[in-house]
Amino acid sequence: MSACLLSYFRTTRPIADYATSPQAEAGRFRNPVPRPPIGAAKTVRLMWEMLFEKPATTVPAHAPAVSPLTPADLEAAPDRSAWRLGHSTVLLKLRGGFWLTDPVFSERASPVQWMGPKRFHAPPIALDALPPLRGVLLSHDHYDHLDRDTVRALADRAAVFLTPLGVGDRLIAWGVPAAQVQQFDWWQGTTIGDLRFTATPAQHFSGRGPFDSDRTLWASWVIEDRAADGDPGLRLFFSGDTGYFDGFAEIGQRFGPFDVAMVETGAYDRRWAFVHMQPEQTVQAHLDLGARVLLPVHNGTFDLAMHDWDEPFERVMAIAAERGVTLATPRMGERVDLSAPQATSAWWRN
Repeated sequence: MSACLLSYFRTTRPIADYATSPQAEAGRFRNPVPRPPIGAAKTVRLMWEMLFEKPATTVPAHAPAVSPLTPADLEAAPDRSAWRLGHSTVLLKLRGGFWLTDPVFSERASPVQWMGPKRFHAPPIALDALPPLRGVLLSHDHYDHLDRDTVRALADRAAVFLTPLGVGDRLIAWGVPAAQVQQFDWWQGTTIGDLRFTATPAQHFSGRGPFDSDRTLWASWVIEDRAADGDPGLRLFFSGDTGYFDGFAEIGQRFGPFDVAMVETGAYDRRWAFVHMQPEQTVQAHLDLGARVLLPVHNGTFDLAMHDWDEPFERVMAIAAERGVTLATPRMGERVDLSAPQATSAWWRN
């Protein structure tokens, strides 16, 4: 194994001791309801399927078209704008500043760039063309959400990184100045300017190698652009990765209703439904949150499951229509008005 690969897999316990967290037990974090074990035989079978039995349709025949973005486009856009840049990477413009969720700009969501899930499309804007960021919001440390090369490139252009417990320790180990990193347990948060950020529960897991499972916490995020002077304010939800659980209803009760909920639907399979929602559950989570508009994320960029690459869009669109849910499915790079999200087309069919 190369020294480069070893450096990615070499992991240690988080720098800080999080034993006092209600989510911590015996040196690891846990969900309120334990994950059901898959078992060795099923794990081997699943790995075989993922490596050798994937249908060709898990990858698009041609790269999906994106809407290119320029720094001038971003500067000219009004406040309360959003752009999907791929997978769970969303660029938000709030109160004159830019915020980025789970930034992944590398070619592959993998510990190395010569193998692993490869992007279907290029990012709508190059990493070095991004404007200075007010901050980066991270949900957990899996490779399709936490990209070391991207984080290191952003270290000198993002004022702050907001992370769940332990994830920030990884950033600091990679060279991000500790003064730029803030870490939170569930229901904890911070106010930056006129924006309030709160880490909220999710049902998932963590780890970047074979020996560090659940050493860092996972979370969803609530973003509040607070009301003032006749402005009704704006409430956003970002799910990160999660299975369906009763935490959505509690988050909705504490912070809802939301204007836009950015909720995962993609890379799902009934065999791992505890940590990734089926599209029916995505819509139900949206309803539990009391959100006005559902913006599905975690799809359209990487091949991470056995379903057709465009199935998440088709299924969530049909279910949303049946249940009267307003859906926003912007093309990658297409601007979304967060105050009044516009109708978007089924771009994946073209």
